[in-house]
Amino acid sequence: MKYTQLGKTDLNVSRICLGCWQLSPSFWGEVPLDPWVESVKTALDCGVNFIDTADAYGDGYAEEQLGLLMKREGLRDKFVLATKFFWKFTEPSGRHPDTTHDYILQACEDSLRRLQTDHIDLYQIHSWDAITRPDEVARAFNTLKTQGKVRWFGVSNLNPEQMELYGKHFEVSCLQPPYNLLDRTIETRELPYCLSKNIGVINFSPLFRGLLGGRYKADSTIEGKRANGPLFHGEGLKIMIKAIDEAKVIAAEHDLTMAQLAMRWTLTNPAITSAITGVKKPEHILGTVKAADDVLSHKVWYQVANLFTQAKAKALAAG
Repeated sequence: MKYTQLGKTDLNVSRICLGCWQLSPSFWGEVPLDPWVESVKTALDCGVNFIDTADAYGDGYAEEQLGLLMKREGLRDKFVLATKFFWKFTEPSGRHPDTTHDYILQACEDSLRRLQTDHIDLYQIHSWDAITRPDEVARAFNTLKTQGKVRWFGVSNLNPEQMELYGKHFEVSCLQPPYNLLDRTIETRELPYCLSKNIGVINFSPLFRGLLGGRYKADSTIEGKRANGPLFHGEGLKIMIKAIDEAKVIAAEHDLTMAQLAMRWTLTNPAITSAITGVKKPEHILGTVKAADDVLSHKVWYQVANLFTQAKAKALAAG
C-alpha cells in the first residue's frame, strides 16, 4: 500500500480509503455485519489506514457499528478516522440540514459517543447549507479544535466558490466529491482549485455505485435506488456492459481487474489523495487494493476515459 499526505495536514493516509456508506440500509439494504467486520480487518492487513463514515449513514448506525468494532478489537489507533455532519436526523419531522454553532457541537459529541473515541482526525461538512453561516461554522470548529476533539476539517460535495467562502473563515483541509469514469464533472473546476490550494481530495464512488466493478451482465437486475438511474437498467445498462467488457480487455493487458482499472484511473489524477471504496466482505477489499500500487500511463488513462465518455453518451441517448 502506498501512502500520501492529506493536503496541508499532518495526516499520512493510504491511497485507498475504506468507506462505510454501505452501512446505510435505506440506500443499500441490509448488510450482514460479520463479513463487513472481516473486511475492515482485511483492509488493515492490506495496509489501509484510512476510514471514512458519516453520522447520516443509517442515522448513526454506521458510526455505532464502527465504534463497536474499534473498541472490541482495539483498532482506533490503527486508523485515520474521518466522519461527517450536516443532516439533523434526530427530530420526528425528519431530516434537514443544520450547520449552526450549537448543532455542530452536539453532532460532534454524538459522533464521538457512537464511535467510542475521544477525537476525530477529519471532520467534514457533508454538503452545502443554502443558508450557511461560515463564521458560525468556524466558531464551532475553533471550539472543537481547542478542546482536542477534532484535528482537521474538510467539506464534501462543495464547489470552488463554496470552499472559498468557508476558507475565509477556517482552513479547508479536504474535499470529498464523487469522481469516476462516468462522473468527471469535478475535473474542470474543483480538482484544479484543490491542486492550487493544496487541499486534499478523497473521492467517493470510484466504481460508480458498483457498476464499474465488472460483475454485472447486460441482463442483470440491479436492485435498490441505483436501479432508477438510466445506466443501471434497460438499453443503457446493455451499452455500459459492452463498454465494460472492452475495458476488461485493457485491464487484463495490465494484469488488473475491471474494478482495479477503474480505481487506478481515479488515483492517476494528481489531485486525488485517496479513493474511497465501500466493501461488504473481505474479497471486495482484496480485489481493490492492488489499484494503489501504480498509476496509468497518459495513453491508457485517456483510452479508458474516452471509451466510457462515448458509452455514457450513447446510453443516455438510448434512455
